[in-house]
Amino acid sequence: MKTPRDVDQYIAGFPPAVQKTLQTLRRTIRKAAPTSEESISYQIPTFVLCGSSLVHFAAFKNHIGLYPRKATIAKFKKELSRYEQSKGTIRFPLDKPLPLGLITRIVKFRVKENLERAKSKK
Repeated sequence: MKTPRDVDQYIAGFPPAVQKTLQTLRRTIRKAAPTSEESISYQIPTFVLCGSSLVHFAAFKNHIGLYPRKATIAKFKKELSRYEQSKGTIRFPLDKPLPLGLITRIVKFRVKENLERAKSKK
């Protein structure tokens, strides 16, 4: 896949069922971080707040990857224990519903981190 121009183009590059899941994830992130901005970074959808990345997400053959930062994954370690993870990634299987409540809490946690970081820089 060539680098998409925007999140819409990224999502359009997947089969309809995956597009639906990606759109649901996108809406969930947008609702939890309404003042964030969408962009493409590292060739994947990224939400940015206060000039710093909030979360990234990407679709793969068998899962949706959410990239909220390593420290965030550690913070939600117990709740995320049922999902495959690596350094800064959470893998949500495509054949299961997304845990939208958990994703919302993760994004809101990241919003708080970004706002605190921006405040401390001033």
